[in-house]
Amino acid sequence: MGQTIIEKIISRNTGSFQVKPGDIVTLSVDRVMVDDIMIPFIVDKFREMGFTKVWDPDKVVMIYDHLVPASQLDDIRHYKAGDEFAREYGIKHVHRSDGICHQLMTEAGYVKPGDVVFGTDSHTTTYGCVGAFSTGIGYTEMAAILGTGSLWVKVPETIKIIIEGTLPENVMSKDVILKIIGDLGADGATYKALEFAGSGVEHMSISSRMTMANMAIEAGAKCALFTPDEKTARYCEIELDEFQKQLKGDEDGIYYKVLTYRGDEFVPVMACPSQVDKIRDVKSLEGISIDQVFIGSCTNGRLEDLAAAAKILEGKKAAPFVKLIVTPASRKVYEEAAACGILKTLIQAGAVVTHPGCGLCCGRTGGILCDGERVVATNNRNFLGRMGTSKVEIYLASPAVAAACAVAGKIVSP
Repeated sequence: MGQTIIEKIISRNTGSFQVKPGDIVTLSVDRVMVDDIMIPFIVDKFREMGFTKVWDPDKVVMIYDHLVPASQLDDIRHYKAGDEFAREYGIKHVHRSDGICHQLMTEAGYVKPGDVVFGTDSHTTTYGCVGAFSTGIGYTEMAAILGTGSLWVKVPETIKIIIEGTLPENVMSKDVILKIIGDLGADGATYKALEFAGSGVEHMSISSRMTMANMAIEAGAKCALFTPDEKTARYCEIELDEFQKQLKGDEDGIYYKVLTYRGDEFVPVMACPSQVDKIRDVKSLEGISIDQVFIGSCTNGRLEDLAAAAKILEGKKAAPFVKLIVTPASRKVYEEAAACGILKTLIQAGAVVTHPGCGLCCGRTGGILCDGERVVATNNRNFLGRMGTSKVEIYLASPAVAAACAVAGKIVSP
C-alpha cells in the first residue's frame, strides 16, 4: 500500500515499516524553535518537570521576534529568562532581532527535507515548504521535548491539493492559499496534513511555497508538505539524498480528500473581516476605503513579496492619509531589498520600513490601529483585535493587491 508524504516521514522517524492515520507514535525530534513569547513559561515548566539538562542544545533554536523592540516593560522579563536559560544549558543558536522565527528557521538552514520539527508558534507549519514535518505546540510540550528529545503525535490523515498550470499576472500564492482556505473552511483540515502537488506547485518558488505552508494552519491543518525538488536543494544548500527524493505522495496512497485546481482560474482575493475563510474576489470589494496597508510578516515579508509590491508602487505614491508600513521578514531580506533598490522604491512611495519582526502582525507595536480603522494586510490572521482594537477591520491580501490598494486609498485589483 502506498503512502502519503507525512506517512513516509513518520515511518522513517519511528523505524516502522508502515504507519497509518490514527496511529499514536513517539517521534525523535530533529529541531525545535522557541520564540520569545513562550520562553518564560517553557523555562518554568522545564524546571517543574525536574529536568537538569537539555537533551541536545545544538538542536534548539531560540528566536526573539515577537517582542522586539520591547513595547511593554514585561517584555524585558522574556529576554532575561531566555538569555539565562541559553547560558545555563549551552544553547548557541539564539537570534535577537535577526528576523521572524519562521523565516529564519529555513533561511538559516536549521530545517531540511524530511526533518521532524516542533515550534512554539502555530505557524510552524511553514517549514513544510522544504518537505519537513513541522507543527506548532504549547509550552508544556516544548518543555518535555527539551528534556527528552521526543514527543508523541497522532498520524494525521492527508488532504491532497493538486494545482495544475500557471497563475495569471498579479495572482500570487497568497491568493491560492486563501482560495483553498475558503473552500476547506477554517476547520476543514483540522488535524489533517495538506499535501501540495501538480505543475502549478512545481513552478512556485520556495518563498511562494512558504506562504502556502504558513497559512495551512488557518484551515486547521496539522502540517503542510511540499515535495522537495531542485529548488529545495538549492535553497537548503544540500544535495537531496534518496529518502528526500522519494518524499512525494504515492499514487496508491490513501487520502482523506483530493482537491484539484487550474492555475489560470485563480484571481486576486481577500479574506474579509473577521474570518480567514471569508474569501471574496477583490473585484467584488473595490471601492472600500482604507486607512493603512501592511506588507510583511512570516507570510509575505520575503524578497519576492517586497519586489511584487515595489513593481506596482514604482513611480507612485501611497494615497494621502494612508499609512503604508513594510516589514521585511529578516535582516537578510532587508539587506537584499536595500541592495537591489526595492527599499528605495518603497520608501519613495511613502512606506515606513520597520525592523524585521512580528510586532504589527501580532498587535504589539509598529502600527497598531484603533476603532473604525480599516487595513489591508499581507499577514495570516484577521481575527478581532489582532492588529489593534476589536473594532479594526482587517482584510488579508497578497503583496500585489496590498500595494495597489495603498496607491488608490481603497480596495482595488492590481
